[in-house]
Amino acid sequence: MTINEEALALHAAKQGKIAVESTVQIQSMHDLALAYSPGVAEPCRVIQKDPETAYQYTAKSHLVGVISDGSAVLGLGNIGAQAAMPVMEGKSILFKQFGQLDAFPICLDTQDPAAIITAVQQIAPSFGGINLEDIASPKCFEIEAVLKKTLNIPVFHDDQHGTAVVVAAGLINALKLVHKSIDQIKVVLSGPGAAGTAIIKMLQNLGVTNIIAADQFGILRADDSNSQAHKREIAATTNPEHVTGQLTDAIVDADVFVGVSVAEALTPEMIRTMAPDPIIFALANPIPEVMPEIAKTAGAAIIATGRSDYPNQINNVLAFPGIFAGALQVRATEINEAMKVAAAYAIANYVTPAQLTTEHIMPEIFEPAISDTVAQAVAQAAIDSGVAQKGVTAK
Repeated sequence: MTINEEALALHAAKQGKIAVESTVQIQSMHDLALAYSPGVAEPCRVIQKDPETAYQYTAKSHLVGVISDGSAVLGLGNIGAQAAMPVMEGKSILFKQFGQLDAFPICLDTQDPAAIITAVQQIAPSFGGINLEDIASPKCFEIEAVLKKTLNIPVFHDDQHGTAVVVAAGLINALKLVHKSIDQIKVVLSGPGAAGTAIIKMLQNLGVTNIIAADQFGILRADDSNSQAHKREIAATTNPEHVTGQLTDAIVDADVFVGVSVAEALTPEMIRTMAPDPIIFALANPIPEVMPEIAKTAGAAIIATGRSDYPNQINNVLAFPGIFAGALQVRATEINEAMKVAAAYAIANYVTPAQLTTEHIMPEIFEPAISDTVAQAVAQAAIDSGVAQKGVTAK
C-alpha cells in the first residue's frame, strides 16, 4: 500500500482520529447526581458569580479550540470546511500527544472574516485557548488581530507564529555553527504570506536588521500601491539598503535564505552568489525551494526543510503544544512576542553543544521533554511580561 492508501484505510477504520472520553465514572445514581442533576447546578452557580472559576470546575484550563475555514489547507489550498476536518482532527491529537492538552476541531462553513470572528467570539467561553489553523492570507491577519483584541484567552495562528518560532530556533543554532552574529546577517525571505510575514517579525524581534522579502513579482516595495497591505507594511521595515529587482538580485551576499514559497524557487546559481557558509531554510512542501543535495553541491553550509525524510526538519509540533501548555498553565490572556522568543530559545537550547551539527540543528519531535521545556519557558515569559493570571506561578 502507498502512504495515501494506508492513510485512507486508517481514517476509514477509525472513522476519524478523535473521541470524547469521560473523566468521571457514572456507575450509580449517586455518581449521576454528582456529575449531572442536581449536583451540577452548584459549579454552575459558582461560575456565574465568578467566571474565573471555570478554570477550576470545567475543562477550560486544558481545552483548546482548533478553528479553520479550510481556505489554506496544507498543500491542498482552499478545500473548504468539510474536507479540512481530517487535518484539524490531526492537529487535535498532536495537542494531546505532545502537549497533554485536550483540543477539539471546529471547521466553520464560512470564509467571511467577519463571520469567522463572530463565530469564534461566541464559542470562546468553552476554551482556554484558540488555535487558528489553515486560514488563508491576508484575512488571517485581520481575524487574529481582532480576536486577540476582543478575547481574554490566548489566540494563536500556528501557520504564522508556530512556523516563525521553529524557524527562529533553527536559525539560532545554525548561526552558532557558522560563527555569525544574528545582528550582522543578511536574510532573504521568499514568500511573504502568513508564515513569511510572521517569520520576518520574529527575526526582527531576535535582532536581525537586514531582511529583504520577495514575492513572485519581486522585492517588496512600500510604495507599491498594487501590493497587499501586509506586504507594504513588511516593505516599510525591511530592505535597509533599498535593493530593487527580483529574488536573484536580493540573494546576492545573503547569509540566510528562508523560503516559504514554491518549489524550485532557489537555483544553484543563486546560492553561489550568497555570502560564505550560506544557511538555507527551504520550507515549501512537499517539494522545497531547492532540494538539500542540490543546495549542498552549490555550497550551502546548512540546509533545513519541512520534510521528515531529510535532516533538520522545521516542524511546528516542536512549538505549538508547549506554547499553549505554558500559556494555559499560567492562564495567560495572550501569547505575546516575549513568549514566542522564549519558546524559540527553549527549542534551540534543547540541542546541546555536543549534539549540534550541520545535520542536527533541531530537536527530534519525539524528544520526551521538549514540550515541557517550551512550556516552562513560555509560562515564565508570560509571568515576566505581565500577561499571566496574578498569583499563578510557572511549574
